[in-house]
Amino acid sequence: MLVIWIGALLMISGVLFMAAQPIFRGRLSGRRSRSGVASDTLEPRRRGVGFGLSRNWPGFLLIALGAFLLLAGVGRYPTP
Repeated sequence: MLVIWIGALLMISGVLFMAAQPIFRGRLSGRRSRSGVASDTLEPRRRGVGFGLSRNWPGFLLIALGAFLLLAGVGRYPTP
């Protein structure tokens, strides 16, 4: 049963890792001006990198390892 819980935890942490990458990658808006006037957009100045294997491979690895542990743990408990 512990193997199943560890697998589930690894899968959830892999998904959270992949979701956190674009969120914490850079600023969402430009520098605020000193006059106190807010900018009219929240778009970044440059285009985002996007979703790629090069930045998200640890998340994929955690998900794959978690799936393996889930399948291994389920195989230990036969159905009646």
